[in-house]
Amino acid sequence: PAPFCIFDEVDAPLDDANIGKFNKIIKKFSEDSQFIIITHNKATMSSVDIIYGVTMAEQGVSRVVPVDFRSLN
Repeated sequence: PAPFCIFDEVDAPLDDANIGKFNKIIKKFSEDSQFIIITHNKATMSSVDIIYGVTMAEQGVSRVVPVDFRSLN
């Protein structure tokens, strides 16, 4: 398996039922690979271990905000 997989909004065209299937597949394959998923889908974001958000608090200055959910389990 590939050590990293990068997905850019691959879940955008999926309906809710298929989002659930997609998230289950990602969870299963994440035992052997790491995934970087760019998404706006709340269901996908809620099924991850870590989220990295990018915000712009002031004009022209971006900031990365990490949230690690692994310690909550």
